[in-house]
Amino acid sequence: MKILICSDGMPAADNATRLGAAFAGPLQAETTLLGIAEKSGDETTLRAALEKQAQWLREKNVGPQIAIGSGDPVRQIVDQTTKEKYDLVVIGARKTASTGLYWRSAKTYEVIKSISPPVLVAMGEWAQLKQFLVCTGGKEFIENAIQLTGKLASAVHAAVTLLHVMAEPPAIYADLVRLEEDVDLLLQSNSELGANLRTQKQDLEKAGVPTQVHVRHGIVVDQVFNEVRQNQFDLIVTGSSQARGMVRHYIMGDLTLSILNHADCPVLVARPGAAAGPLGLWRSIRRAFATTPAK
Repeated sequence: MKILICSDGMPAADNATRLGAAFAGPLQAETTLLGIAEKSGDETTLRAALEKQAQWLREKNVGPQIAIGSGDPVRQIVDQTTKEKYDLVVIGARKTASTGLYWRSAKTYEVIKSISPPVLVAMGEWAQLKQFLVCTGGKEFIENAIQLTGKLASAVHAAVTLLHVMAEPPAIYADLVRLEEDVDLLLQSNSELGANLRTQKQDLEKAGVPTQVHVRHGIVVDQVFNEVRQNQFDLIVTGSSQARGMVRHYIMGDLTLSILNHADCPVLVARPGAAAGPLGLWRSIRRAFATTPAK
């Protein structure tokens, strides 16, 4: 596994380096520490900060490669991830506001939208990495996120909760809500949602990760944070979608944006896998009409 940790020598980058080291050590990952000086006069201070951060990696038995760039940080990170293929990029995020659309440094959102690898945003408090929350839409194209989450969780011996939020139906369908929130029954069903959640749970458990599934009804953002408030999660996994067109970039939905703004723990922004092709679509149609539990 190849990890890129980005640093400008500031406290937020210290947090990113410590978080990256927590995963890089157990994974024995090939790790690059990329220092970026926005101004040429900052390079001496940056080198001193990088040496301190590199020592934290060495304490985890990681021998980092150190690279230094100057100029616009987003451009430097884009160039580095274009030149080398990384499985994970770790960045820090300063809180700059508590109202409006963006609460973190604008560069945080630009990096997430501009590079191909998944981005782990180090922010908030995390004394340990033992409980991960995965916000799953219950679709097959979350497979990449599940695989990466499995690797990270297995490395630090963390447990995972898969959370799926459904729209709140009218009150007359209260029995349907209770049925859908019966996780055991849902996981045994031949429905598309049940089959996908079952597969995601099985994939994580095959990686040695204890996994449970929670289902909620209501507004997705509200229910995700209700889940977060009721449990102590050390990392939240959310997603992004790839924009259509010739210029490749990623789009953060309202949920991901809200999580980045409000979260008090690290957030992993995963990348989508391939959407289901004709066979996947045909399986979904068959499941939609299936009524008997899966065996």
